[in-house]
Amino acid sequence: MSRIHEALKRAEQERAANQGGLSQPTLASTLAADPLAPVEMPVSPAATTAAPMSFSSPYGVDALLARSAQLEWKPDLATMLFMNGDDNARGTEEFRTLRSRLYHFREKMTLKTLLVTSALPKEGKSFTSANLAQVIVRQHGRRVLLIDADLRSPRLHQVLGTTAGPGLSDYLEGKADEFSIMQRGPQENLFFIPSGAGIEDPSELVGNGRLKMLLQRVEALFDWIIVDSPPAVPVSDASVLAKDCDGVLLVVRSNSTSADLARRARQEFPDQMLVGVVLNGTREEAAPYARYYYETYQKKGPATKA
Repeated sequence: MSRIHEALKRAEQERAANQGGLSQPTLASTLAADPLAPVEMPVSPAATTAAPMSFSSPYGVDALLARSAQLEWKPDLATMLFMNGDDNARGTEEFRTLRSRLYHFREKMTLKTLLVTSALPKEGKSFTSANLAQVIVRQHGRRVLLIDADLRSPRLHQVLGTTAGPGLSDYLEGKADEFSIMQRGPQENLFFIPSGAGIEDPSELVGNGRLKMLLQRVEALFDWIIVDSPPAVPVSDASVLAKDCDGVLLVVRSNSTSADLARRARQEFPDQMLVGVVLNGTREEAAPYARYYYETYQKKGPATKA
């Protein structure tokens, strides 16, 4: 039995045991069901020997800074954990762990463009995408591009407190270039492409080949590109988008996502692409030892975390 299966099975057991109970809506867990267990990321034999790939960009960092729009974002401080000034807010340590595990995984395979999805809506994929991008750019010199590719129900512009356009849909329709849809806010080195204007047929648009061109043209400018996609079960967009990405991170919600739905979502992607599972929305009392460990560790030294 794979570790991913074990994590999903445990999430289903927790859901059944706590049916009807209240859960914390904004706690990101690590990539394992057990908050004390190491983050588990299955690696295919072929992936461990894959050589890193890179694309040359026709642009440099100066062009990126000069041509992307700098806007005054007004983020939702209740969910944007690294924009509210509290470095020890609940959930921040889990995102630091997630960041660390992804870097470890990158040592074994090509992993720069990461698709974040879920089985169904409202399971925390946009929350995970946005906070993962924020925690990465807190490390010195790291530059991240966050893309809202959920053209059906975009949310990232709302939680970041910015405009929805121009954005990805405008680029995919050939109405804008890559820099005219790119913006940045108060966090240095965090760049954002919102969803753009609403369209009638997102599935056809995301599969027209222009997303791949966009990623290739800007990839060299960023350390990570995080793509927030629609949920994987109701529509086909996520599986189409994944073809242009290096890996997939699946978000499941505690006490909500059934194991069957999580498996269905997982089956939408090739085995070698699924890098891990994030268990979101866990109860505060679910990991008292983990919280005690983090609090004790933080008190031992004056050094601040990135």
